[in-house]
Amino acid sequence: MRIAKQLSIFLINQPGRLAAVSASLAKEKINITALTVMDSTEHGVLRLVAEEPERALKVLEKNGCSVTQTDILLLELPNRPGAFASVAKILAESHINIDYAYCTSGAPGGKTTAIFKVPFIEKAIKILAGNSRRPEHDAAVPKSQRAAHR
Repeated sequence: MRIAKQLSIFLINQPGRLAAVSASLAKEKINITALTVMDSTEHGVLRLVAEEPERALKVLEKNGCSVTQTDILLLELPNRPGAFASVAKILAESHINIDYAYCTSGAPGGKTTAIFKVPFIEKAIKILAGNSRRPEHDAAVPKSQRAAHR
């Protein structure tokens, strides 16, 4: 669990824009950890987390992209039913709103990366770090399933 930088890139809603942005990062060998795209009639917003966010920002700006940075909460979760819901429930019970969230699909039996945009990121980290119901703890996995998740 850590604070990471998310880049939000504003794209004109035209064929090839997403391909151009992702190709510019690939050309510089910058790996994308997670991404989501939301669209409207005229433009889209690509939100992504890159392994090297500062380099990614420079590449995108050099290519004429309109980019903003946001601190997000990045968690690695087990790739199993209920892992994401468990974190969302802990935050809700602590009265921390989730502005938005997205995650990678992960590999079967492996890990997934979850991104949470929350208004009180440090508070969320403290709450999640001290909570034994977090999905990475055995307490969150029913006894009948524990052996399958090790």
